[in-house]
Amino acid sequence: MEPKKFIKGKHQRTDWGHGVKEFRKQGEPEPPPKPVPEIEVVVEESVGQGKYANLASIGHTDGEFILDFMFLHPGTPGAKVHTRIISSPKHAKRFMAALADNIRRYEAKFGPIGPEPKND
Repeated sequence: MEPKKFIKGKHQRTDWGHGVKEFRKQGEPEPPPKPVPEIEVVVEESVGQGKYANLASIGHTDGEFILDFMFLHPGTPGAKVHTRIISSPKHAKRFMAALADNIRRYEAKFGPIGPEPKND
């Protein structure tokens, strides 16, 4: 995605996406791009199978967000937490932005995601 640039008076603002902005005086040279470190991601077989969740609970303190994922079987009164993710507020906000970006790309490719059916 190409960054958006805005000029106001003697300053230039560049929006890099996901809430990242850069400010500098007009005419200042752009800093050299920072190298992006490569991260090798390893997914163990038991994790690679994934877990289906149709219910989530989100809580927070001043220092962390707690995301609990569950499967609620239709017709049963309760659900058991099968996955808990604990994250810093900054990472939770980055996750939210990344999820929103992926939903936009999904809908651009496959069409709008419709509303959930009402259970009366």
